[in-house]
Amino acid sequence: MTVVGIGEDGWDGLGQPAREALAAADVVLGGPRQLALVAGRVRASEAWPRDLAAAAAALPETHPGRRVAVLASGDPMHYGVGWTLVRALGADQVRVLPAPSSISLACARLGWPVEEAAVVSAVGRPYAAVGPELRPGARVLVLTGDEDGAAQVGRLVAERGLDAELTVLERLGGPHERVSAHPVGGHPASGYPASAVPPPHDRLTIVAVRCGPGLAADARAMTGRVPGLPDDAFATDGVLTKQEVRAVTLAALAPAPGELLWDVGAGSGGITTEWLRADRRCRAVAIEPRADRAAHLRANAERLAGAVERTAAGTSAAAAGIRATAPGTLRVVEGRAPGALAGLPTPDAVFVGGGASAPGVIEACLAALPPGGRLVVNAVTIETEGLLAGWHRRAGGRLRRIAISHAEPVGSFTAFRPALPVTQWVHINGATR
Repeated sequence: MTVVGIGEDGWDGLGQPAREALAAADVVLGGPRQLALVAGRVRASEAWPRDLAAAAAALPETHPGRRVAVLASGDPMHYGVGWTLVRALGADQVRVLPAPSSISLACARLGWPVEEAAVVSAVGRPYAAVGPELRPGARVLVLTGDEDGAAQVGRLVAERGLDAELTVLERLGGPHERVSAHPVGGHPASGYPASAVPPPHDRLTIVAVRCGPGLAADARAMTGRVPGLPDDAFATDGVLTKQEVRAVTLAALAPAPGELLWDVGAGSGGITTEWLRADRRCRAVAIEPRADRAAHLRANAERLAGAVERTAAGTSAAAAGIRATAPGTLRVVEGRAPGALAGLPTPDAVFVGGGASAPGVIEACLAALPPGGRLVVNAVTIETEGLLAGWHRRAGGRLRRIAISHAEPVGSFTAFRPALPVTQWVHINGATR
């Protein structure tokens, strides 16, 4: 299996090894757009079916004994079919001949250093994922899959109180290449027209965003990745882990890129949202029995972390949870633990913020943890605090109390008013202390 990256310049832009691989193949697979670029140059061609992953896995059965080449746009290993094939067939069965990626071409046109540009794919993914990358001075490259992709990105810029220069880069590297600039803004001092909407463009296009230095004052606290967003940033009915406790809790959960969190009794999703903000490859399954709070959770995760729930309609909660494997995936399970935990994918970390005193919840969470997995449980009632003290005696870990006071007016003076203290138990599976 040879995977050939091809650009908008088609056959003329291919190197000799890529041309030889395509000419020698019994069949060339690809999308209609790529196959059109080599029409008349190959023996036979087939377009991929809709379910690309299943077709890739079935290639040994559907094309036995045949020399197969696959066409991909640019670099097949960058948001391309290359990884799909390697995952299905094994790295030793796939030879990859990349072409310059659209990212490299875009940075060349813009004069941007590639390593300083954040890349977000919105091809078959929500544009909300772009939002957390937008901050003063940021350079962001958005891979679009819609003719109004630039307009959608422009709205996100304005919603965050930023001004920016949007550059739409279409059909890079080919005879029909087109690059156009569109200033947009939501910052009052930017001078950019907030109502300007970039016109429609080629569906598969890169939209480059160069954010200006200005930012509305009330939005500045939203741009960092460090946990501890202001409480008023969240949509909530009041059931929310408060800012300081949330920051301490995230430090104990220690999110790492690609890891999966179970947020049990998620409420309005403060912990889930901050976990997903830590890195856009982080994943989360949030368990919350109340539909109104689950709605707040979804809204917070989308607006503040750029994460949108991805679940096929009609899929059971457990089966859908198993699908929570793609980077940035959010899955909301509307149910009660421990029953709602059955069949979910193995977590790297578990947070229990509600329902810890329900029979079997902590036992189920402990049983789900892999070696090195973290369990963090917060309690505000004496009853749950006693439960955590018992688990601490039996299983070890760390037990601590978090007490926060805020200065508030008392008549003409000021005094510290304490919030409810939180008792927190932190357990790491397999830790010796």
